[in-house]
Formats: sequence, C-alpha cells, structure tokens
Amino acid sequence: MTEIILLPGEVPLADWRAIYRGAPAKLDASATQPIAESAAAVARILAKNIPVYGINTGFGKLASVRIGDEDLATLQRNIVLSHSAGTGDPSPINIVRLMMALKLASLGQGASGVRPETVALLEAMLVKGMTPVIPCQGSVGASGDLAPLAHMATTMIGGGEIFVNDTRMPATEALASAGLQPLVLGPKEGLALLNGTQFSTANALAGLFETEILFQSALVTGALSTEAAKGSDTPFDPRIHALRRHRGQIESADALRGLMAGSTIRASHLVDDIRVQDPYCLRCQPQVMGAALDVLRQAATTLVTEANGVSDNPLIFPDSDEALSGGNFHAEPVAFAADMIALTICEIGSIAERRIAMLIDPALSGLPAFLTPKPGLNSGFMIPQVTSAALVSENKQRAYPASVDSIPTSANQEDHVSMAAHGARRLLDMAANATAVIGIELLAAAQGVDFHAPLCSSDALEAVRVALRKQVPTLGDDRYFHPDMEAANALVRLGAIIKAADYPLPGLD
Repeated sequence: MTEIILLPGEVPLADWRAIYRGAPAKLDASATQPIAESAAAVARILAKNIPVYGINTGFGKLASVRIGDEDLATLQRNIVLSHSAGTGDPSPINIVRLMMALKLASLGQGASGVRPETVALLEAMLVKGMTPVIPCQGSVGASGDLAPLAHMATTMIGGGEIFVNDTRMPATEALASAGLQPLVLGPKEGLALLNGTQFSTANALAGLFETEILFQSALVTGALSTEAAKGSDTPFDPRIHALRRHRGQIESADALRGLMAGSTIRASHLVDDIRVQDPYCLRCQPQVMGAALDVLRQAATTLVTEANGVSDNPLIFPDSDEALSGGNFHAEPVAFAADMIALTICEIGSIAERRIAMLIDPALSGLPAFLTPKPGLNSGFMIPQVTSAALVSENKQRAYPASVDSIPTSANQEDHVSMAAHGARRLLDMAANATAVIGIELLAAAQGVDFHAPLCSSDALEAVRVALRKQVPTLGDDRYFHPDMEAANALVRLGAIIKAADYPLPGLD
C-alpha cells in the first residue's frame, strides 16, 4: 500500500481511511521545525521559574502542587505509569495504529512541547509495525483519553507490552528487536502523550469507515429486495427528490434507480400491477438512506476536523513562550459524531430487517412463504429473519446517546466528561450486527429473484447475485443455514457486493 505522509492539520479523510486499512504512515518533514521550536519554548518557560500546569506542577486536582526541577523527569514518568490503568481486551491493532498516526499529526503541529526524538520514536514504532497493547476500556473522553494513551506512552519508556506483527511481547524486548531505545521523558512530554482525543477519534473513524461499507452494501441489497418483491422504481424518480432538496436523498435515489436500470423483472410489471404503492421499507429507501448518508457526512466532517486539530493541554505557543491551559481534550465533538454514526447504523439495519420480513411474507411479497419452494415441510428463511430482528434490537439498545451521560472524575476537578470513547468503541460491534442483517437480506433477496426466473434483474444486480451464488447455492430443501449466513456476511463486510455491482455509489468523500 502507498505510504501516507501526514501533513499536520491537513490530512484528508481518505488518508485516515487508508491508514485504518493498513497503509504505512509517517510525518511530513515540514513538521520537524515546529516540533523543535515547541520543545525549545518549554525550556524557556521553565527558566522563568513560575508554576505552569503539567510542566512543573501536579496533575488534575493536584495542579496546585509545585514540583522542583530535580523531579521533573520523575513527574512525567509517574504520570505515564500511574495513568496506565485501562482494562478490558486489547484494542484492535488497526485502531491503535490509527490512534498513533493521529497522535503523530497532533504532535507535529508544534503546540505540545515534545522533543523531536520523542516524536521520532512514536513514528518509528508505527513504521516498523510495533503496536502498543492498549486495553479498550478506561477512558471517559475528557482530560484526554488518558488511560489508553498512557498505555501507548508506557511502551515508549520501556514498560507494558507491544504487538510486533501478531506476536505480543514486553516493550523492552520489542524495542530492542527493532534497534530502538526507550525514552527518558522530558518536561511536559508525558502529559503531551497522554492528553488528547486520539483513542476516541480512532475508534469513531473506524466505525465511520465500516459504516460507509455497510451503507453502500445496503443500497445494493435494498435494490435487490425491491426486485425480489417486484417493487416499483417510481419512488426513485429524480423529480420527487429534487423537490425535497436533501443531497443524500437525491444521491441515494439515483443509486437505487441506477442499480435497477435494465431489469426485465421491473419491465414485467410496469403495467397492470394491482399494487398502487409499495411498503415503506421499499418506497422510502431514498429518504431513510439519504438521511443516513447526510448524517454520516456530517460526522465525517467533525472527525476530520478533530483529526487535524490539537487536543493537548496545556498548549505551547513558541512565539510568546506561553503555556495556555484550556479544554481541547474534551471530546464532546467526537461523542456527538459517534452518537450520530450509531443512529445511522441502527436505521440502516432496521429498514433492511423490514425488507427481509416483507420478503418472507407472501401477503406482502407475492413470493412463497418464507422463501422456500415447499413451505411447511421446510422453514426456509423463517429463523434468519428472527436473527436479523434480534440484531436490530441489540443495536437499538446500544444506540442510546453516550454524549448525554457524564460522571465526575478526579475529585470533581473534571466534573463534566463526554463519554466519547465508549460512544465510539461500540460502533464496530454495532456495524458488525448491521452487516450481518445486510448479509441475511442479500440471501433473502437473491432467493426471491431466483423465483422470478427466467426473468432477470439488471446487469449490476445480476452480477451481485452471481457473486453470491458462487459461494451459496439457491435454497431448496432446508439445510444447515449458518454457513450460508457466514458467507454472505463476509461478502458484505469485505465490500465484495459493492465491487460486484460495479456501480458508482455515494459515499463519504
């Protein structure tokens, strides 16, 4: 994969997506000077012999405690070790790599006061595929993602553990194997590594990228379900959507109409169809999917802004040798974005489940009951629909907004927090649930279209059906269903049905 060069403050969404998918990354050389100037400013600030939060004071509620010059290195080491208090399973490697890249881009803006050698070590670890073991739980999304980032920083000073490729080993051993030396942290550096929203932002971006695939796949399966039910493409007429003006709705309708273009199934019921209107799950796809797309794009805008910002505290301004304390570490923007993504995942899965339920009901679809040639003897798609309902309900329970929750921490010094980390971390599981629903819809819709032979769908949708049928044959008599679902799920998760359709679908960019 092409190496991504991170120009701090100007990294596009596509580059963050590529890093999440495995592309290597390093800082642009232009960041060297601002980093050095920021570190020099910290030295000058210290020489003033005045208390400056995080440089020569305690942290959080202990900010009023002055620390002597002889203890400044110990202060930074202590904050890293004491804050490495996460719990839970290790975070996925691709999310941690993305978090490291986000931290690099933040430090590269020269507002955090770290030395060039500190940034160089973090960059070397990323380039050499050395991923800190970071427990997934423990951040409340304010004062920075303290515990997760502390675990990252701990490996940089020789503590904790690192994944080297897939092998988990002590950090000292991993660093030595790559010819790297642990750091002795300078003033401000421990706090600079810990403060920031990079863990929350990495998880939110990961959820966003997986939801983009989910969204596009659901457009494809939604069109295929419309064909299976011999639904109308009239609701996708561009004149309808132009009057409402929502960009996402217009683009979703265009995609659905284009995916069905040239279908002989559609041509077969253009006239003399006794149905006046289709159920909402077919007819209102542009409105629901379009609204989801608009919200996803808004979340993407927020997250790209966050990814290109600096969320440290205090911030160093070399031009005036000032360290200004503020609250950029508060991850409320990320929390809101994560909540928005969660809502879209819910609705994409919810309307898809309704299409599955419609297809198995002969009163609504005109197809054999439960999509089996011999209903009664066979149960067909009865229980896969139940599974899709279970997954949709689970997602509804997970979609309660995380951003409306807060719990005071640090002896009430940090009395309002965002819960962005929790809100973002749930997204991958929610997307996986909805992806499984779309996989079930793919199976059901393809089965429904099979019943219409010799009539065919459009070239795009037939290509999708063929891709599925290479792995999953048409269901005749009942068989062990789970492998069929796993195969369809994988096709959706890996973007294979998007590729098979070979049609320009709207996305985030």
